[in-house]
Amino acid sequence: MILFDLDGTLVDTAPDLGFALNLQRERHGLAHLSMNVIRPFASHGSKGLLKIGFDLTPEDDVFEEMRVEYLNLYDQVFTRSPVLFEGMGDLLENLQQKGIKWGVVTNKPRRFAAPLIESMQLTTSMTCLICGDDAVLPKPAPDTLFMACEQSLVKPEHCLYVGDAERDIEAGNAAGMKTVVAMWGYIDTNDMPTTWGADFTIKHPSELIALMASLALN
Repeated sequence: MILFDLDGTLVDTAPDLGFALNLQRERHGLAHLSMNVIRPFASHGSKGLLKIGFDLTPEDDVFEEMRVEYLNLYDQVFTRSPVLFEGMGDLLENLQQKGIKWGVVTNKPRRFAAPLIESMQLTTSMTCLICGDDAVLPKPAPDTLFMACEQSLVKPEHCLYVGDAERDIEAGNAAGMKTVVAMWGYIDTNDMPTTWGADFTIKHPSELIALMASLALN
């Protein structure tokens, strides 16, 4: 089975995440940020976006208020324009033809992840969707990955976990899965994916089929 992170790995959600952030900045009298500035932070959730948008951290008194405001704005636009990353549609079709299971394990709350996946008509072919609030501990803890295996009746050692953030690789390694860095994702210039401890690094989704075959995970 292949398990994917959602934002920045399976689906490009950065335009909508950024749109919501700029709506919020507009509310507070600030100019819009370019997507080039926002995009590398799109995998870091509201915490990362509020940092780049308002220089806020969870230790700031207004952080929680601003986080709620951001999520309410995102709630209005999160299905505005999500798209599969280039090559991902062909990959998913190939997996289905070969009878290889696939699913999503994300830290995105279910209130957003489930409707987003449904809006993209992906629910019929996927085996599982596990969200950050489905377990007490989200990634980098391995709990949600274990939940995915349990639901899909697949052992962790027979899984690849693909993600674009260090916490994805940390969680996959802790779960005993083979881990893959998706270099097409939201990787900041300060990130160092080669130090994350992943088993593989790939530049395009098409590389996953050959990787699965070489590992005999199918």
